Amino acid sequence: MQRILVVGASGSGKTTFARRVAAALSVPHIELDALRHGPGWVPRPTFSADVDAATSAAAWVVDGNYSAVRDLVWTRADTVIWLDLPRWLVEWQVVRRTAGRLVFRTPLWNGNRERWRDVPRASHPIRWSWRKHGLYRVTYGDRFAAAGTDDRQLIRLRSRREVQAWSPGGSG
Repeated sequence: MQRILVVGASGSGKTTFARRVAAALSVPHIELDALRHGPGWVPRPTFSADVDAATSAAAWVVDGNYSAVRDLVWTRADTVIWLDLPRWLVEWQVVRRTAGRLVFRTPLWNGNRERWRDVPRASHPIRWSWRKHGLYRVTYGDRFAAAGTDDRQLIRLRSRREVQAWSPGGSG
């Protein structure tokens, strides 16, 4: 495992998991959200080029689901780990994460912070996660089924216990 892609619904724990795996392997962690969001949440025009450059390296752990770069990152990854947690758990995690970010005004990428006024928006991670959870189950389920003939290692983790227990070179 040199190039690992971590996918799953918003709030599934992709970034936390990817950071842990990257640290264990001593390789760079690439968070697609950090490359995507410029100041004021404006999408960065260099997003695809930045992802291309970052994933040209010999080793990395990437987390994210952006359709604009999905095929690029997927084809470069030698391992894809899908955090396929139950919807209720993902929603609990994303609501808890959002509450913490709002209360503590946690800075995110390029000076952005979650704002109370954004919570009702369809693009907010709470609503986005609810809407996309089923779609990711179908999309990644199909990709995992179709990719069985190549050399890519596919790992589907379905519970918090499996996510916490998984380690590179260990279980999985």
